[in-house]
Amino acid sequence: MTSRKLVAKTIKGENPGRTPIYGWVFANLEQQLTERFGSVENFEDHYEFDMSHVFGGPWAWDGTALAKMREKGEEVTPEAVLDIPMPDTENMEDYKGVIDALEHHQKQRGRFCYIQSEGIFESVNGVFGIEDHLCNMALYPDEMAELYKRLAERNKKVAANMIELGIDMIHVSDDWGAQRGLIFSMDMWKEFIYPNHKSTNDFIKSKGVFVSLHSDGNVVPALDGIVDLGYDVVHPWQETAGMTYDIYLDKYQDKFGILGGLCIQSTLGFNDYKKLESEIRRVFELLKGKRWMFCTTHFVQDHCSIDELVYAYDLAVKLGRN
Repeated sequence: MTSRKLVAKTIKGENPGRTPIYGWVFANLEQQLTERFGSVENFEDHYEFDMSHVFGGPWAWDGTALAKMREKGEEVTPEAVLDIPMPDTENMEDYKGVIDALEHHQKQRGRFCYIQSEGIFESVNGVFGIEDHLCNMALYPDEMAELYKRLAERNKKVAANMIELGIDMIHVSDDWGAQRGLIFSMDMWKEFIYPNHKSTNDFIKSKGVFVSLHSDGNVVPALDGIVDLGYDVVHPWQETAGMTYDIYLDKYQDKFGILGGLCIQSTLGFNDYKKLESEIRRVFELLKGKRWMFCTTHFVQDHCSIDELVYAYDLAVKLGRN
């Protein structure tokens, strides 16, 4: 069975007993991994990663136009942003990195490939900054609703191109959570976030492609909504923000899968090998054989030594594939 098939079966709840292995390792450790393994790709090959997190494609906003507004001292308001056309989604030069990644990971190595996609909330943070964004949601609800709608429609077009290229899952990055709950009210989530995710997700699911959600923090209040939105996978399941695995196992394990399990906030990168081993074994005991793919909860931080990273993945492979 190829890794691609293994991950698809796991997401569907048909796991054959082998846990897919993956990790967000390249962002902060490229130099260290290159020194030890020759390249990040060699590290991924050494542990026979079953998945690949692909980046690429066109950005939703005209960065040049926004930069000019700021240089002139103009206020970047929702109304002003609505006057700026979104960049073309059909320039295939923007997808070259995706095509190359699919060739390397999917075609040559049989990995399950998921593509980073702009979420409704997180993407707009890049335009306004999170504080102004939250204020705009309260002060300019009509304009913000129109902005989110335009983004959702654009995301469909980008997703269609990604699916045509052969992507296995659209991975929507949209941080909603703080340490103890959502960073906005459920009423605002239902008004602004839900309908736009629903529109895009319905389109993706109609094409027979998986869709996953990345959100840091505690998203427990929105879990039923996440089910309604049709998400197949949630990354991560953040225990350090109060999301115990009991919640998942009691109510949601038959609804969606989890990508995660190795916490970079509390477990990996602290030079505590005893705790690291204990935590990895605990999560495997809870989740192995279920709709779970072993992965870091976010990018491994640069304070993590390569020795510790190797220790963690040696253990994960042993537990996941035996």
